[in-house]
Amino acid sequence: MAIGAILAGLVLLVWSADKFVEGAAATAKHLGMPALLIGMVIIGFGTSAPELAVSAMAAADGNPGLALGNGYGSNITNIALIVGLTAVIAPIAVHSQVIRKELPLLVVLTLIAGAQLIDGELSRLDGWVLLAVFAAVMGWSIYQGMQGKSDGLASDADAEIIAHPMPLKTAVIWLVVGLILLVVSSRLLVWGAVSIAQSLGVSDLVIGLTIVAIGTSLPELASALAAVKKNEHDLILGNILGSGIFNTLAVVGLAAVIEPLAVDPEVLYRDWMLMLALTVGLLVMGFGLTGWKKVISRVDGAVLLLVYVTYTGYLLSTVVSASAA
Repeated sequence: MAIGAILAGLVLLVWSADKFVEGAAATAKHLGMPALLIGMVIIGFGTSAPELAVSAMAAADGNPGLALGNGYGSNITNIALIVGLTAVIAPIAVHSQVIRKELPLLVVLTLIAGAQLIDGELSRLDGWVLLAVFAAVMGWSIYQGMQGKSDGLASDADAEIIAHPMPLKTAVIWLVVGLILLVVSSRLLVWGAVSIAQSLGVSDLVIGLTIVAIGTSLPELASALAAVKKNEHDLILGNILGSGIFNTLAVVGLAAVIEPLAVDPEVLYRDWMLMLALTVGLLVMGFGLTGWKKVISRVDGAVLLLVYVTYTGYLLSTVVSASAA
């Protein structure tokens, strides 16, 4: 039943997030919200809605490891698995703005998150700090977008949602239904994940870092593969980095505000360190050895995939060891 709950929860989670985004974007368009803000805020939030819903539900249910593992594990999955897999399929073009702004910003935000982990907990105050920083980052991004200083890139699918919104009544229905199903599917996923963790005798942190992180990152994977197919490589890193900022600040911050999170030492020395290393690694890959190279190559992608396989293999080995014990 637990495995079935996870599978059903993941499928419903991804589907409901998509419908929620469509309904929210169309409703905002009917209410006169500028297309740029719809693309940056509503659709940007939408791909991270599964992480937010699952971590909030896990924190409310008293499973802090699952909430934290989902947030950090999604960042690791996004960079190592999704960027790695995408780059292996086709090298990813890196725009100068990504190197100058988004990647360094994510590095700084990751360092702030790491500083909060040193005392072994994420308090409600820590959570509010993360949410305040998130609000500031979003506010600045929106300001730059309105001033025409942001690329304001949107995929074909996003543009279609904005340009041809559904009728207002239909949009509101999908907005409400999508939100309700997000909550229901998150509850299913959290219950299944916690049940499996308890039956195997492993921490919900490990389940959050693996099964749940991969599942909630499916929207980012779908977006990346669609971008490759349409030769829109400049969207891939933007979506991944936006999701990384959202996960680091909003997902973990909201979970900590709902319920303070106890943090095991390995979260700082294993998971956070890898998340930081991957983010810095992307920055280095963008510059290359001889300066600005403007592409993440297939070799870079293979390295990222190797890191992900090794890390996941190590986590699974701890599951096997716990089961044997």
